[in-house]
Amino acid sequence: MTGHHTPKPTECPEPHESFGETRWPMAGAVVTAMVLTMLLPDDLRLAPIWVLPAVEGLLLVALIAGDPGRISRRSAVLRTVSIALVGVLAFSAVWSTVQLIDDILHGGKDTSSATSLLQTGGTVWACTVLSFSLLYYELDSGGAAARAHHMPPTPALAFPQQLSHDVNAADWRPRFLDYLYLGLTNATAFSPTDVMPLASWSKIAMGVQSLVSLLILGLVVARAVNVLA
Repeated sequence: MTGHHTPKPTECPEPHESFGETRWPMAGAVVTAMVLTMLLPDDLRLAPIWVLPAVEGLLLVALIAGDPGRISRRSAVLRTVSIALVGVLAFSAVWSTVQLIDDILHGGKDTSSATSLLQTGGTVWACTVLSFSLLYYELDSGGAAARAHHMPPTPALAFPQQLSHDVNAADWRPRFLDYLYLGLTNATAFSPTDVMPLASWSKIAMGVQSLVSLLILGLVVARAVNVLA
């Protein structure tokens, strides 16, 4: 007599795990950039002292309210708000850089002494590092929310964990600190270090940041030597 085989019940697949990161490092960078912008001289700010912090603060609050805790909610509205926030920060930083360069070349009051020169130049440089770090963070692989659910086979920015099989981790995701490190090293080495730009936009962005950083540091040092001489 042939026995009947009772089929096992089909197991439900495990739900997709989200690797959403906490928003506070990113929010802290935005707040720091807001404070630094307020510390700049009036001639180097894009708008009156309260305008940009107010706009950036409202956008940041909207992001936190729309996706509190860990960043994992994929929403076209939140994505637009994130890009708008980063765009305002980046444009403000580039504007301040242009005004600083003009002030240095024409011997303006904001760079007439070594103290004010180093203070102003350092503030503008720090703003560019934070702004470009946030730009990389927001544009790479569709943003933090998209990275939390799925990493593309070819990211725009390739980190060592994605390039080497020896250190590759299947569940690894770049966090904001990884992009902050990228922004800092790109601003000091003026070239890629351990993170390789693969997409056209990432090559352009890193090239622009290197050029901006080189102009700031080069002109500030040259002007400081001239002032102290």
